[in-house]
Amino acid sequence: MVLADKIIAFNRNLQYTGSLPDGFQVLNPYMDNPETISVMQQFYEKYYNDKEKRRFIIGINPSRHGAGVTGVPFTDTKRLEAVCGIKMHSAYTHEISSVFMYEMIAAYGGPTAFYRDFYINSPFPLAIIRQTAGGKWLNANYYDDLRLFEMVRDFMISALREHISLGLDTSRVFVLGKKNATFLDRLNRTEKLFGELVVLEHPRFIQQYKLKDQQLYIDKYLLEFTKGMAAF
Repeated sequence: MVLADKIIAFNRNLQYTGSLPDGFQVLNPYMDNPETISVMQQFYEKYYNDKEKRRFIIGINPSRHGAGVTGVPFTDTKRLEAVCGIKMHSAYTHEISSVFMYEMIAAYGGPTAFYRDFYINSPFPLAIIRQTAGGKWLNANYYDDLRLFEMVRDFMISALREHISLGLDTSRVFVLGKKNATFLDRLNRTEKLFGELVVLEHPRFIQQYKLKDQQLYIDKYLLEFTKGMAAF
């Protein structure tokens, strides 16, 4: 079985049935939109149709405008079509983290080169939203509420173990976001999932607060990715 088959099977069977604090919801694009399964499958069959080992880039949890729609981490429908050549007809989304990631991927050598070396996913691999006092629903992170984290903790550990079982290199993993790294380090101390955790600024933080320094962060990503590549 090639890596694409394993990833597609994981996504097709993905669901969260645990509890959540009041005011939080989980969105599952694979159940909410049949086309998500189709474009996700096209993506992984295009870039992961082999048995080669990848290095692991760990996000937080999907955005409702990125993987929460396309099923592909850090990939909105704009870049899914424009860069990866896969069109989604039922949705059109723009997600700022996707902008940075695909600028970085272009600098790495393009999606074929990048996805040949890396696999991206999250410890909580479904989108989380929370309701504001005014009734509006916004993106949420698994660590935004300690009750939420405790409720999803076991699910996250199980998901991370399933990601690792795909055949990923875990000696040196790349964690996006400092607070994400704090919580993953806490899990790693008890579960012994990874070796070194390399912490990188989250793409959303870069695009929202450090846009004028975007190239510096792209260079930082590439420098960290290059370290240890010979051994890998």
